[in-house]
Amino acid sequence: MGRTERNWSSSKGEAGGRAEFERGASAEQSRLSIGLRDVARAAGVSTATVSRAINRPDIVSDELRTRISAVIDHLGWVPDGAARALATRRSGAVGAVFPTLSHGDFARAATALQRELLAENYILLLACSEYDPAQELRQVRKFLERGVDGMILVGHAHHADLPGLLRRQRIPSINTFVFNRDDPTSSIGPDNHKALAELTQYLVKLGHIRFGVIGQSTTNNDRAAARLAGIRDALGRHGLAVRPMHWGEGLELSSVTEARAIFRRIMKASPRPTAILCANAYLAVGAELEALAMGLAVPGDVSIVGYDDTEVMSELPVPITTVRVPGDEVGRRAARYILAQIFRRVHETVFECDAQIIVRASSGPPPRRAK
Repeated sequence: MGRTERNWSSSKGEAGGRAEFERGASAEQSRLSIGLRDVARAAGVSTATVSRAINRPDIVSDELRTRISAVIDHLGWVPDGAARALATRRSGAVGAVFPTLSHGDFARAATALQRELLAENYILLLACSEYDPAQELRQVRKFLERGVDGMILVGHAHHADLPGLLRRQRIPSINTFVFNRDDPTSSIGPDNHKALAELTQYLVKLGHIRFGVIGQSTTNNDRAAARLAGIRDALGRHGLAVRPMHWGEGLELSSVTEARAIFRRIMKASPRPTAILCANAYLAVGAELEALAMGLAVPGDVSIVGYDDTEVMSELPVPITTVRVPGDEVGRRAARYILAQIFRRVHETVFECDAQIIVRASSGPPPRRAK
């Protein structure tokens, strides 16, 4: 009796599961059978109007766009991306390859990029190269295979094959977070050399003559190299230089822990530097934490300044003076530029995004004994 009941239950369960599967399959088949004509008929408009509401919502009235959107939601219709790409010769996607998303500037730029693209019914496909040119090239190839309409990259330093690949594919692209005065239309971002030169000049005007530097690796990172060159050039104009024992460079991870170790090494040298320039936010935070752990007064014993402006920099025991890069503005301008290239419309693009020195409590004149 028990065996019969188990078999009956199992048989009933299988039948119920099969019926549920068939109902789901039927619903899926019904959804897939809905097409553009069905949406147009239900909304009382032409198929061309539905297409315009999807692809160019800015040229359709609010009332009509709302009505068509309601019908699409009710019917559960999803436009066929492949068919739309075939008809419009556009995929509705833009690719972006950033070195990392752990840095505040890149994360803010990605958010702004996505927002601007979505406003024109475009999506953002995002990848991280981890500062590896070969990996960046592979990622761009994959994006091109998927038919992206434009590419957004970071910096000017890329794999040798990358520029030619984009030219052959006739894909509009732009380099971000860098500005080239010799070719101003090739990039959108700050002048990294100028930004750190101005920050260095600010410290020189405060009276500092002994400087320390905590820099990130310049391998495959032309922005980092430009910042360090800006420091050297600004000091050179005043007959100053960073002593080798006060220089820490070559960080792969740009981590707080590594910055603390380098800061401690630099500050053990004699004479000590009175100002430390850090190449990014992580390094500046690590430098301050180690200074406080060593019992040093900031800025009484040593001034600490950074690059980039993350929220934590203003919330530390001693808020950090830094260069603020408008990452969100870089993202917005890059998106608008790429969309203008895709749609072949006139757009006035400002390619240089000015960085701003944000003066906080971590910087001040050198201690009198240092003078």
